[in-house]
Amino acid sequence: MARMTGRVAIVTGASRGIGQAIAELLAAEGAKIVCVARTLNEGEHQLKGSLASTVATIEAAGGEATAVAADISSEGECLKVVHAARAAYGRVDTLVNNAALNYYVPTVDYPTNRWVKAFAVNVHAPFILAKAVLPDMIAGRRGAVVNISSGSAIGPGRGPYADQTVRGGVMYGASKAALERFTQGLGQEVAHYGGIAVSCVSPSRVVPTPGTVYHKLVSGLDDPKGEPPAMMARAVLLLASEPAEKVNGRVTYSQQILKEFGWIEKGVGRGIDAVGSGFSQI
Repeated sequence: MARMTGRVAIVTGASRGIGQAIAELLAAEGAKIVCVARTLNEGEHQLKGSLASTVATIEAAGGEATAVAADISSEGECLKVVHAARAAYGRVDTLVNNAALNYYVPTVDYPTNRWVKAFAVNVHAPFILAKAVLPDMIAGRRGAVVNISSGSAIGPGRGPYADQTVRGGVMYGASKAALERFTQGLGQEVAHYGGIAVSCVSPSRVVPTPGTVYHKLVSGLDDPKGEPPAMMARAVLLLASEPAEKVNGRVTYSQQILKEFGWIEKGVGRGIDAVGSGFSQI
């Protein structure tokens, strides 16, 4: 039996990149997917990818998916997503908080409205969406919230700083560190229900996607130093489908968790040959 048979999953940021790969894999494993992003159709965003394309790919492979265009920086839009998911498929038992927003701007120049909106997408939306679907999970005694973090959550440590390059990643790193703390706090809160797991996973290596190519974090979609989106998708599948007691509260890295559970033989990058964030160590 497929690992996600009978499950209903909301996947945010599902129009391209890691989110698209997650939605397609969970669907292939039997879940009904509610694909969420701002871009409904190709051409509405400067980057390639859309909800319509993701849903079409899932349906062509025999899966079931629904597209919900939403700006999850708004609480009302988050709640719209959950209502649409229940209307389409009933109870929601899986939530993947993958959508993220960042502008690479030094803090001294960072527009306040952009900072606030990025935190709304990266931190507030995972809280709002989790709060909205938790009653379904509690009632069904089963559920998984998987948050997608980043190596940016690992700070530079205390000074003095030999490397004084300003990369403009302070907001993104701070929001991802907050997401990791939220993961473990919520995991502790839901532990007494049984059957519900809250976890967080980051790529062990930078994933070449339209977004990371645009921000020049990789040289291209075929950058040999990166890891394919499928690696993160498999890590999310593992965290969403393993028994809750094995993964609740885990803050981990894609290749680390896949190697630990025997899904891959060897791994590289964060969590294996490089130290992860403080939250991944506890």
